[in-house]
Amino acid sequence: MGRGRVQLRRIENKISRQVTFSKRRSGLLKKAHEISVLCDAEVALIVFSTKGKLFEYSTDSSMDMILDRYERYSYAEKQLCTTDSEPQESWFVEYPKLVAKVEILNRSIRHYIGEDLNPLSMRELQSLEQQLDTAIKRIRTRKDQLMHESISELQKKEKVLQQQNNQLTKKLKENEKNMADRAQWEQQSLGQNSTTFVLPQPEPPQLLLPSLSIGGTFQGQEAITGENGGRARPGSNPPMPSWLLRHANK
Repeated sequence: MGRGRVQLRRIENKISRQVTFSKRRSGLLKKAHEISVLCDAEVALIVFSTKGKLFEYSTDSSMDMILDRYERYSYAEKQLCTTDSEPQESWFVEYPKLVAKVEILNRSIRHYIGEDLNPLSMRELQSLEQQLDTAIKRIRTRKDQLMHESISELQKKEKVLQQQNNQLTKKLKENEKNMADRAQWEQQSLGQNSTTFVLPQPEPPQLLLPSLSIGGTFQGQEAITGENGGRARPGSNPPMPSWLLRHANK
């Protein structure tokens, strides 16, 4: 007896369902590879498991290129199915061109960042290398120019700040000098306004001694200073004391 036809329905057993998924997934990927090789077709296969795990297969061209091509042709089919005016027909003509340009630009960007280099030949790689070297030289030239401009601007700012610093230092010195002159002037003013009291010096005391002549007569007196020892002018004879008169009469 031959094997009967299996009814397609969800497998309830989780283990059996996982085993079946692995087997059918491998067979599906194998068939996709076979049709791409045998028929020289571009194939893209995307499978998500029940747990959300991604399984994909694509031919030599990348998955992105195949998806872009699919979107382009699906859009073209939609445009064919609709009856639109002439401007929309022109959009239908321009859209594939724009998509092709975008695809070329995206490919160039990937090449510049070092991705998707396997399809390139030796000549294309050398051309890409020359383009990158030229771009690096331009970038370095621009960077050096910006650095020089920045250094020049900083030097100008430094010069301005130095001038301001010199002016502030000069003003500070002038202020210090003015303050010192003012303090000196105030000190001199106070010295001139202050009054000094000088007490008069007392005259040295004088001692008057009578001078007697040889005959017992009184001739005069001499004033002797206590300190200088000088002779003073003889003055008038003062009255003689009584005891001296009695002694003279004897």
